[in-house]
Amino acid sequence: MILIADSGSTKCDWKVVDPGTEADIEKISTMGFNPFFHTEEHIFKEMEASVGLCKYAEDIRAIHYFGAGCSSTGRNAIVTRALQQFFPNAENIQVEHDLLGAALATCGDQPGIACILGTGSNAGYFDGKVLHDEVHALGYILGDEGSGCYMGKKLVIDYLYHKLPSQIEDELEKTYGVNKEVIFENVYKKAFPNVYLASFARFLSNHRDYYYVRKLVRKSLLEFLDIHVCRFDHYDEIPAHFVGSIGFYFEDILREVAAQKGIQVGQVIKQPIHNLVNYYKDEMYSQS
Repeated sequence: MILIADSGSTKCDWKVVDPGTEADIEKISTMGFNPFFHTEEHIFKEMEASVGLCKYAEDIRAIHYFGAGCSSTGRNAIVTRALQQFFPNAENIQVEHDLLGAALATCGDQPGIACILGTGSNAGYFDGKVLHDEVHALGYILGDEGSGCYMGKKLVIDYLYHKLPSQIEDELEKTYGVNKEVIFENVYKKAFPNVYLASFARFLSNHRDYYYVRKLVRKSLLEFLDIHVCRFDHYDEIPAHFVGSIGFYFEDILREVAAQKGIQVGQVIKQPIHNLVNYYKDEMYSQS
C-alpha cells in the first residue's frame, strides 16, 4: 500500500492507496508536523497515537510526504527517520516541501505559481516540471504574510492596543476568553505560538461582514501577493493557484485583491491531499 501525506503546521492529512486497484482505502487526520518545531521523537509519538495510522503501519510500502518546514536535507531527515521507524516495511520514503505538494496538486504539468495560504504562507513558480523558489519563506515571526498566523497576530495586536471596534472586542473576549495574560501565556510561554495565533482566523471568518475584518484580511492578502507572487517574472501571464484554509474561506476577497494586481487566480482548494492522490494515481496508471 502507498501512503500520501500533506502536512501544514496545524494539521496533517494522510491517504492510504492500494496501488493494485488504485482505490482510496482510508483518509486519516493527525496534528501537523513541522521539523522546525517538532523532533523525530515527537512526530513518532503522535503517529503512534493515531489508530488509523497504526492499522496500516505494517502494510505501507511507499510514502510520499509533503510537509511544512521540509525545505532542507537536515529537516527532511527528521521526518524521514520518524516515518522509517513507524512504517518498518516502507522501502521508498520521499519527504518533500509542502510547496511542491501544492504545485503538484494544482498546476499539474502546466506552468503556474503555487501558493500556500494556511497557518503559514509561501509561494513558488512551477514550470510544469520543477518548482523554483527564489525567496525562502521567513516563518511566522518575520514573514508569513497573508497567513492565518499573520492575520491572527494583527487582530491580537489591535486588541491589546485597544484599537478594535467595541463590538468586535466584546465578541473576541466572549468567544476566546482572551485578555493580556492569556495571550502572553500562549504567545511567549507555550509551544507553537504560530498555531495559537492562526486559531483566530476562524473568528475573522465568522465576522467577515465587519468593515474592520474585511480591511484586515484585504490588506494581509495584498501584502502576500505583493511580496510572494508579484516577485515572479510574468506573474500576470500565468495562473496563481492557492491551497489552504485562508485562501479557501476568504476566496472572494482573494479574487478581489488579485484582480487589482492583474493576477489570474486558478484553483483555490482547501486541502491538496485529494489532488495529490489523483496525481499519483495518474502516475501509477502511466507506468502500468
